[in-house]
Amino acid sequence: MAPGWRRSSLAALALVLALAGGPRAAGAERAAPVRLFTEEELARYTGEEEEQPIYLAVKGVVFDVTSGKEFYGRGAPYNALTGKDSTRGVAKMSLDPADLTHDTTGLTAKELAALDDVFTQVYKAKYPIVGYTARRALNEDGSPNLDFKPEDQPHFNMKDEF
Repeated sequence: MAPGWRRSSLAALALVLALAGGPRAAGAERAAPVRLFTEEELARYTGEEEEQPIYLAVKGVVFDVTSGKEFYGRGAPYNALTGKDSTRGVAKMSLDPADLTHDTTGLTAKELAALDDVFTQVYKAKYPIVGYTARRALNEDGSPNLDFKPEDQPHFNMKDEF
């Protein structure tokens, strides 16, 4: 056998394991694939239906906040944030309907810092990412956003699909 055979075989095996998600414990469930949500699709996940998951988006990242049902479920204090990209509301700590949007135009440096803190320390730390808003990956005309790089997105694995 050639001297580099063992090294290249190990590298190939490591690549296959990485793409397959690595070894799993017996019975471990595979996470749901990452997907894109249109505004209409995301609006279906507000916690109004008892058995349906509760989703909200911040910075174009869609989180499953069902485990925080006491905060985000029907009639809960932060239910207004669900079913949409509420980036501005999170940044401003506001539940005003006018602030429940993805638009960050005009936010102060303090509000943007608060947004980053809550995004990282609350949402990314506590809730699984189930997808991204179509707005994050597509331009207004529906063409691909060339600045969107799946590998740079939080919790994105090459095995996931949109």
